[in-house]
Amino acid sequence: MNEKTEELRDIFTDVTDGEETVTESQENTRGSLERDERTTEERLESVVQQMRERYAFDTSLSNEDLIAVAKAFYEGDSDDDIAADLGVDPADVFEARMSLHLIGEDDADEVDLAAIRDREEDDATLADEYDVSDDQIRRYRRIAAAEDESRAANDRYRDEFNSLLADADLSERMTTDVREDGLEDATEGMETDVEF
Repeated sequence: MNEKTEELRDIFTDVTDGEETVTESQENTRGSLERDERTTEERLESVVQQMRERYAFDTSLSNEDLIAVAKAFYEGDSDDDIAADLGVDPADVFEARMSLHLIGEDDADEVDLAAIRDREEDDATLADEYDVSDDQIRRYRRIAAAEDESRAANDRYRDEFNSLLADADLSERMTTDVREDGLEDATEGMETDVEF
């Protein structure tokens, strides 16, 4: 050892309280990503409960009903269909979706939400301007408010629903496709009519 190396070694042992070596045992784990051991249902319940605590939900639906709304939304069901399944009014389902930040692509396709978002005019004035009913303007304003609420939370809750409900089906299909492709690649070019 040269002089510089010895100096560095002395500094190291001083800093580490006299330990000659610093090692940490490693644990063999399977996979590199941390897994959430909760079921999808438990995770959905957690997301809904967090949202209920953070926002003032204007709904009489239970957490179980809200989870059913989220699942049905991702299955492509309409508010009317969901309402029929739950035995509630479609307006209750719409409000539940907005509370959960579940906004469909066709929820506001007749109007530019950015244009009405900060308008001070009353509903009747905007309804005349956009040639829609007062109820539709109120609906659009509620959608805009839900979008704002979701953006303020960095779309965190919508992303959670996506990962739990939209990605679950996609993940299952991809796993099946990969398994099938792997078998095809492994058996490609093999002779299957072999006599012994």
